[in-house]
Amino acid sequence: MARALVVGAGLTGGVCAALLGRETPRPAHLTVWEEAAAPGGRMCTACSPHAPGSTVDLGAQYITRSPQRAGPHARFYDELLALGLLEPLTSPIEGMVVKEGECNFVAPQGVSSIIKHYLKESGADVCFGHRVTRVDLRDDRWEVSTETGRHERFDLVVLTMPAPRILQLQGDVANLISECQRRQLESVSYSSRYALGLFYEAGTKIDVPWAGQYITSNPCIRFISIDNKKRNIESPDIGPSLVVHTTVPFGVTHMERSTEDVQELILQQLETVLPGLPRPAAAKCQRWRHSQVGLKKKTGKSSRRYNLKLDVLRSKSFCNL
Repeated sequence: MARALVVGAGLTGGVCAALLGRETPRPAHLTVWEEAAAPGGRMCTACSPHAPGSTVDLGAQYITRSPQRAGPHARFYDELLALGLLEPLTSPIEGMVVKEGECNFVAPQGVSSIIKHYLKESGADVCFGHRVTRVDLRDDRWEVSTETGRHERFDLVVLTMPAPRILQLQGDVANLISECQRRQLESVSYSSRYALGLFYEAGTKIDVPWAGQYITSNPCIRFISIDNKKRNIESPDIGPSLVVHTTVPFGVTHMERSTEDVQELILQQLETVLPGLPRPAAAKCQRWRHSQVGLKKKTGKSSRRYNLKLDVLRSKSFCNL
């Protein structure tokens, strides 16, 4: 039986694993390696250490379906809506710009529930704490090595990590990337920022008229959301949760500082935006070194997908989606 490895358990990795499980023409043993301790990637959901029912989305806050994507991706949206993993965003988000034909959705169980759904559907063996550092060609198969010294061989490898991480890989993979492809990968840029999730005791009131708000007048804070209110899961038994996303300049300036120090800086600025906010019962500060995707310069090609080589489930197959 052929062996396939998907590197990364974010949205791309989860969907890729599910599609491989659904549409592979012959049986394959599917594995997913993720360097973090949980699935989600930039769609991660954190839980309160004191109340597991209290959650906060630290990455993507809502999912936007554009008119261009509505048709080609209809089956994915229909499936997630039918399962209750997506719902239309109906709570007020101040400062949000909605373009003609767009529709926004939230995940009631947290955005990571979408990735968990696809990983479960794929039937893959999912391993966390696996940071891939090297890929070599050995006897017509791909030997993939991790930071902790694990080595395994696969017939197909799919990379879904950020472009800078691909360019850092050692081994034969570096020789597979043409000069043109390397320039394309190098042209991909990412904004950097922090997210701070705050969890409150049951019964705590955060009296604001909105579920989310874009901030334009603060050097630190760009977006605030009363996360449970945004996802329509307010309950007297579960305390509210709040998430703060910083501005990109703040993220870049403080990217190498400890999350403890950055958390204090964000809390100080939050007090100026929402004076008198109750003291949280717990907090989670997340560093996003690779946040939203952009392009350093125009290349005429999309920065989001690079097909290096795709020859499904045959030896010498290697691709990045």
